[in-house]
Amino acid sequence: MSELSLPQWRQHAQALWQLSKPRVVALIVFCAVIGMFLASPGQPDAAVVVPATLGIGLVAGAAAMINCLVERGIDARMRRTARRATATGEVGGLETLLVALALGGMGLFLLFVGCNALTAWLTLATFVGYAIVYTLLLKPNTPQNIVIGGASGAMPPVLGWAAVSGEISAFALVLFLIIYAWTPPHFWALALYRRDDYARAGLPMLPVTHGQRFTTLSIVLYTLLLTAITLLPVALGEAGWIYMAVVLLLDGRMLFLAVSLHRQYADALARRTFGWSIWYLTCLFAALLIDHYCLIPLT
Repeated sequence: MSELSLPQWRQHAQALWQLSKPRVVALIVFCAVIGMFLASPGQPDAAVVVPATLGIGLVAGAAAMINCLVERGIDARMRRTARRATATGEVGGLETLLVALALGGMGLFLLFVGCNALTAWLTLATFVGYAIVYTLLLKPNTPQNIVIGGASGAMPPVLGWAAVSGEISAFALVLFLIIYAWTPPHFWALALYRRDDYARAGLPMLPVTHGQRFTTLSIVLYTLLLTAITLLPVALGEAGWIYMAVVLLLDGRMLFLAVSLHRQYADALARRTFGWSIWYLTCLFAALLIDHYCLIPLT
């Protein structure tokens, strides 16, 4: 490492950065920040928002790096992940582990000092749930891995809520349920058009173990469940017409894609469904935020 030139150092740093899965972390942080704003009737305290955002982002990046480290052998057999630095050997295992632990440690420190113990412990539990329980135990052993392990991925808005309020409310749990129900259709759409990759890697993803037809039916059923859950903010009085109008449009599009995928499957449609699911979650949480500050009641 000491003999690397400046351009090589930059390339190495970029490789480490990519191991943290920055696009995934960006969505995690976005949902967490929305949770912070929804937990506050006015503007949340910046002295809490800043360490909470940084802390959650750092721990999420650390969890992603541990995931890449554990799955480096699997990643090397998959076309989608074969170029990851841990899979190619560009970044060593020990270095990945040390950087991940340093990032995770800094993140938890920020959460303990800048927010509260509840947020820090919940974030640590989320880290363990994803990096250890999901990656090591669930993903290689059961086709329901994404359903069971989805609990970790659904935690960001709860973490944001806890950071600002110091507690977990019923509405925070609804936000959790929205992401939890969204995760299977989102991930199974990806798994469908990448099923050969997963089969080659020996991972028991649902399209590999139960086939395309069963998976697309599961996507439809979970999308119906998701649609019902997304109406809960209105039922609880936490959202009004702005959110209601947006979520009905989002749910309509998601259901249309899910049903179309089941009726006449195509890899291109599965890819489109996966891409739309990311926009779906982003727009839904953005609508919740706008509605929170411009609440138009339904009664």
